[in-house]
Amino acid sequence: MSLFKIFDIAGSGMAAQSLRLNTVASNLANADSVSGSADTAYRAKEPLFAAIHRRELGQPRSEAEAEAGDGVRTVGITESQLPVQSRYEPGNPLADADGYVYGSNVNPVDELVNMISASRTYQNNVEVMNSAKQLMLKTLDLGK
Repeated sequence: MSLFKIFDIAGSGMAAQSLRLNTVASNLANADSVSGSADTAYRAKEPLFAAIHRRELGQPRSEAEAEAGDGVRTVGITESQLPVQSRYEPGNPLADADGYVYGSNVNPVDELVNMISASRTYQNNVEVMNSAKQLMLKTLDLGK
């Protein structure tokens, strides 16, 4: 594996964690939103990721390389299937005919855990890139 491939792998991980942080921010921003029906209520979103392998890029792989990924790509963003919360608030202008409003199904505690995990993973990828850069610079210094 080329030493420069490390930057591609860590960069794809950083992009994935950045997307994950953005979806967490969106979920937290809409955690207290309400709607007049359960169908239009905000549902928590979560990105789906998959490993990138060289065979997807048209390059041959050895058996040993088949186990390791070459980065990460975003497959899509899903919505949570958990039920939304309903509250009886007949005075709310968004209430349905029965007097109910429907809140989001975002769990702020889960979102904060996701945010911390994504942030730390992003930081780890930055450290990988910094370490690889330092190793390359040290290698260049050997020839002096």
